[in-house]
Amino acid sequence: MEEGKIMEKEILIKSTAGLHASLAAKVVQTASKYAVEVELQYQDKVVDLKSILALMSLAIPYGKNVKIVAKGTRADEAIRDISSILG
Repeated sequence: MEEGKIMEKEILIKSTAGLHASLAAKVVQTASKYAVEVELQYQDKVVDLKSILALMSLAIPYGKNVKIVAKGTRADEAIRDISSILG
């Protein structure tokens, strides 16, 4: 991961359709705005949040908890913006 602070946040997926394609695209687009490393952890899997294929491969349903981990100088901003989309 990049140098800088590390931030983590647990989020409940509130979209009744789960993490669908358009929501995943918004998350990836938002994560890509920041020069930080951002990962999403779901069950025993960890994926790069800047990869739509990796994110979609998780098939996360409604009501499940995920953890976002960001590392870099703007990690807090990245976590805040991604959280507002997912939760």
